[in-house]
Amino acid sequence: IKINNEENIGKRLDSFLVEYFKNEYSRKNICDFIAEKEVLINFKKSKSSNKLKLNDEISIDEVELDKFLNPTQALEPYNYKLDIVYEDEDLAVINKPKNMLTHPTKFDRKNTLANALLYNFKNLSSVQGEDRRGIVHRLDKNTAGLILIAKNDKAHIDLAKQIKEKSAKRKYLAIALGEFNEKEGTINKPLVHYMKDNVKMTVAPEGLEAITHFKVVEEYKGATLVELELETGRTHQIRAHLASINHPVFNDSLYGAKSFMRNEFYNLKTTEQLLQSYYIKFKQPTTGETLEFQLSEEEFSEDFIKVLNFLRRKNNV
Repeated sequence: IKINNEENIGKRLDSFLVEYFKNEYSRKNICDFIAEKEVLINFKKSKSSNKLKLNDEISIDEVELDKFLNPTQALEPYNYKLDIVYEDEDLAVINKPKNMLTHPTKFDRKNTLANALLYNFKNLSSVQGEDRRGIVHRLDKNTAGLILIAKNDKAHIDLAKQIKEKSAKRKYLAIALGEFNEKEGTINKPLVHYMKDNVKMTVAPEGLEAITHFKVVEEYKGATLVELELETGRTHQIRAHLASINHPVFNDSLYGAKSFMRNEFYNLKTTEQLLQSYYIKFKQPTTGETLEFQLSEEEFSEDFIKVLNFLRRKNNV
């Protein structure tokens, strides 16, 4: 978190963090965490009473903060029949449905993919802790499609390394608003958490490197079907990047899609963004065999299929 707003200069660290997390945690909660865990200012250990200066950089592990203040309760298996695209002794590839969290949050600890994995699989990796057993990477709640699951720690570490080193390929399809001037291109813009918002991301010079490659697949009046390939894996990367070039993902309220929606789209109701993880390619951790999976359109989310069919009919595609 970078202090680049003058209104925060001179504030105590604990007071700033209470505001940053929108009063989700009390000052006592924050002070206890600072005392027992590392919260760094400019990479140095800090105290609750430290006063903030312009351009100070605060380093805080939000996952650790949540664990500290919300001690983990054992996850309950969720009796949900998953769409298993592929499975072997090391891993599984799941077609995650829309409107399902990948892992538990304080708002939902019962109906997530992590809960469903406990019901559907006997063995799962534990690298990411009990709340994220088997979870190698995540998809946003309303992003549907292919996601990798590890059944043991060795496979998990190998798959995570492939993703980090970019040897694993992940591709998405999005219905983006507006018409693109270029048929393909690269969005290379650093992303950082939006001030006082621990969910939304925004483009900022001090952010982490984020690179998204895009290619136009089909064009319609007022919207475009685009394929996207990630070179980095930042939170909300595709959604924030497309919004930054004035092509937000269809119905993505967090990134301003509502203000871009044209009259002909007003009656198209969807549950938030139309983003589909549809292709994944990686090496099997034990055998080294290249595994490649691609969803057919019939396997996309109902929302995605509905809007895609509407646009094709309306535009005679």
